[in-house]
Amino acid sequence: MSGGTSAGRATADRCETLVVWDDALLSYDLGDHPLDPVRVELTMALARDLGVLDRPGVTVAAPKPADDAALTRVHRADYLHAVRAAPHDPFFSGYGLGTSDNPVFEGMHEASALIAGATLTAAEAVWLGRARRAVSVAGGLHHAMPGRAAGFCVYNDPAVAIARLLDLGAERVAYVDIDVHHGDGVQEIFYRDPRVLTVSVHETPLALFPGTGFPDETGGPGAEGSAVNLALPPGTGDVAWLRAFDAVVPSVLRAFRPQILVSQCGADSHRADPLADLRLSVDGQRAAQLAMRALADELCDGRWVATGGGGYALVEVVPRTWTHLLATATGEPIDPATLTPASWRTLALTRRPGSDVPIRMTDDADVRFEPWQPTGEPDAVDRAVMATRRAVFPLHGLDPHDPRD
Repeated sequence: MSGGTSAGRATADRCETLVVWDDALLSYDLGDHPLDPVRVELTMALARDLGVLDRPGVTVAAPKPADDAALTRVHRADYLHAVRAAPHDPFFSGYGLGTSDNPVFEGMHEASALIAGATLTAAEAVWLGRARRAVSVAGGLHHAMPGRAAGFCVYNDPAVAIARLLDLGAERVAYVDIDVHHGDGVQEIFYRDPRVLTVSVHETPLALFPGTGFPDETGGPGAEGSAVNLALPPGTGDVAWLRAFDAVVPSVLRAFRPQILVSQCGADSHRADPLADLRLSVDGQRAAQLAMRALADELCDGRWVATGGGGYALVEVVPRTWTHLLATATGEPIDPATLTPASWRTLALTRRPGSDVPIRMTDDADVRFEPWQPTGEPDAVDRAVMATRRAVFPLHGLDPHDPRD
């Protein structure tokens, strides 16, 4: 394996999986807003009650805030100044702040820098060989742009982490985003950098924010093929989603040969999510996580950095989906038939009275699928798959019509 003498270097304090967490991460609180930190609080409580965080080889560590040097690798200095100043200026406007999507809140810079620091810590640990895998469930704020907030995101923690990996010597970083929304900020930041492959599987921008992520967005000059966008029609469910993922993502990753995989694992593709229109189950999201872990094992010697992201069914979906993510990253996947602990159900009702608290870790969905084939009468999902394959596969030396590619 080439690139970066630090990659895979073992250390005496190496762990199998690093989970980056501190209750201070709950301070990223936009107020009366869909992105409620209770979803992360309940995730960590569920994982803890199921024993996931106590598994052998798992280390839970608190992050430090990302400093200005790390943040300005992807964000403009004047934007950092605005983020710091906005809470103290009642007449502040601009930079995407003070909107309904991104309201200003006290301690906004500090809370946002801590989330960026959490994902940065995860990426450093994996690249430097301190952990095989790492998870930053509070991260995944993929919409933030170099000079503005967007889509509930102030600082783009996945991009900050990827920039650090490049600075540490990484030559090929793959970023796979399965949030229901296009990972536009990460794509924009690395659109002209051939060292970073950004792959986003999302609901079509014809129907959903941010209005980008079409198949013909394939990378800038000198980085053709470095952006891959699979835009799926509203109503896409588990079987079709997983078939589409399988028809695109493994092929482009194998062609790219990444040294490390960074994933954004938004849970808002679920059928119960109030802000979007894909129809996945918790079981389908779990299957996608397992697929990404398998790709990291196959292509990156297991090096995998996973973040959270979107997800607005705060009790019903996000805690289960991301607890499955934590289990997938830390060892044995959780049996979908597992009951949620009574202690967790009590906490969930305390934190969100009146919620429909799930009793099991499954939606009882059958997620088996037949591999994609370019034959027969294509449906809307097949057409989306072919649009992506035609746009980007030739740029990687792949045949868009050959299911073996």
